[in-house]
Amino acid sequence: MNWSAVFPDEVWEHIFSFLPPASGDRNAVSASCRSWYRIDRRSRRRLFVGNCYAVLPSAAVARFPSVREVEIKGKPHFADFDLVPPGWGAAADAWVEAMAEAWPELEEIRMKRMVVDDDCLEVIGRSFRNLKVLKFASCEGFSTAGLAAIARNCRNLRELDLQETEVEDTCRHWLSHFPESFTSLVSLNIACLEGEVNMSILERLVSRCPNLKALRLNHAVTLDRLAGIICRAPQLVDLGTGRFGADQRTELYTKLESGFAGCKSLKSLSGIWEAVPFYLPALYSVCDGLTSLNLSYATVQSPEIIKLVSRCKNLQRLWVMDFIEDIGLEAVATSCKLLQELRVFPSDPYAADQPVSLTERGLVSVSAGCPMLQSVLYFCRQMTNDALLTVARNRPNFTRFRLCILDPQTPDHITHQPLDAGFSAIVESCKDLRRLSLSGLLTDRVFKSIGASASRLEMLSVAFAGDSDAGLHYILSGCKSLRKLEIRDCPFGDKALLANAEKLETMRSLWMSSCHVSLGACRLLARKLPRVNVEVIDERRGGKWESLPDDCPVEKLYVYRTLAGPRSDTPSCVWTL
Repeated sequence: MNWSAVFPDEVWEHIFSFLPPASGDRNAVSASCRSWYRIDRRSRRRLFVGNCYAVLPSAAVARFPSVREVEIKGKPHFADFDLVPPGWGAAADAWVEAMAEAWPELEEIRMKRMVVDDDCLEVIGRSFRNLKVLKFASCEGFSTAGLAAIARNCRNLRELDLQETEVEDTCRHWLSHFPESFTSLVSLNIACLEGEVNMSILERLVSRCPNLKALRLNHAVTLDRLAGIICRAPQLVDLGTGRFGADQRTELYTKLESGFAGCKSLKSLSGIWEAVPFYLPALYSVCDGLTSLNLSYATVQSPEIIKLVSRCKNLQRLWVMDFIEDIGLEAVATSCKLLQELRVFPSDPYAADQPVSLTERGLVSVSAGCPMLQSVLYFCRQMTNDALLTVARNRPNFTRFRLCILDPQTPDHITHQPLDAGFSAIVESCKDLRRLSLSGLLTDRVFKSIGASASRLEMLSVAFAGDSDAGLHYILSGCKSLRKLEIRDCPFGDKALLANAEKLETMRSLWMSSCHVSLGACRLLARKLPRVNVEVIDERRGGKWESLPDDCPVEKLYVYRTLAGPRSDTPSCVWTL
């Protein structure tokens, strides 16, 4: 039966709209028949590009002429760990120019790990007058002068989100470029800005935007100014307080307490909180309504954290530093029964001789006490197989499990055995696991378990693990849903890479650094996979690639699927084979 003929195109367009743009479902539907290909081309409103070099911008805009929302990712994920050299690429200008020409009705732009300069922001402001959402995450290259162009031109902007983005401060009064008639703002995140903010202008902007729901301030906003802002915007749902620290002043405490008491809708709270227990009780009135609490920049100590989180009965997401200690996580397990996501970051990852107050006990406690927990990122200095086995039994509903033991190749601190059994229990018990990060002393046995059991795993990060090439072979020959694989400092090399070359055509990307990969294997891989870019990165060689022998070791290897062929903007330290 010709299913495309059963319903008119308009019905199929409506059905297609329910398929997530970031999944492969819509692409699979589009490839089913010519009719659905044509319907998808005409009806797709949201476009997700997981790698800005996977397709030419001109091809993307020609393929989908009716896009209204676009999300583009640039540098490899390991750029967050300074493993990608400066000037590697991911410039946004080609994408911005193509979008400006083809999609003048674009409403939402989201970019991650891209290099966006002020000229790009000028083009965005000038070209997309109906732009409603502009979000940059872990981007770089622009200044507050570029933001002024956005404020000046985008009169319908609802969301401006600068998340962990580097912004040069060249125009302190950039917020003043929003016209006095501008009232549409719903979300503003400027927490990453280093410079001073003109508070009078910010307060006027907040006051005239009655639908403002999310506001994240930077460290320059003082407590007394914060109190004034929340009094002007009691409707806030998401608040980033900026730097929450000052001398103890009773009148300021009273003002803050009154302001927070008026925020009846507040669900999410974050900020750069210092060790100021004097002011923390001012937050108690909003705790019961919070579903998200971000203390990842807070130097507040465990006793004060416990007093705070014990009042957050409806918390679903908690980010915190290891100041919380095991005793604090035990309080979370007792109080936060709806918790779904936990991230615990290191306060000082390089202080190896400090007392260990956050251990496997905290993770076990949360896994036992929080039945809805699905996602964990946990930095610690010690772990045991028994703890991981217990966590796996307690929470088989994990979809993301990232354990980062700060000292590489650390074994079970009680038995001194590898952590193979513990991580194997995680992948064998958690059938819906989508993201996994491994650390500690691990042998090839754990990779055999991962290859055999992690059938839904989409992203795997590995560092300082494994015995031999067999570990990589187990991963690539198994893990049928794997899309992104990141490896550093592992004894994986040519044999497993070449034996499983076809797997790379089904994945989005592979990153390998400080492994046992030779230039000859990379050359052979490039010949075997014409639809894949094989990039060798070495900052020491200065671009003298062609004369190097096949047995030359490769410092960094980045392999990614592409329809665009080799890119033309590689610096001298990057060679596309």
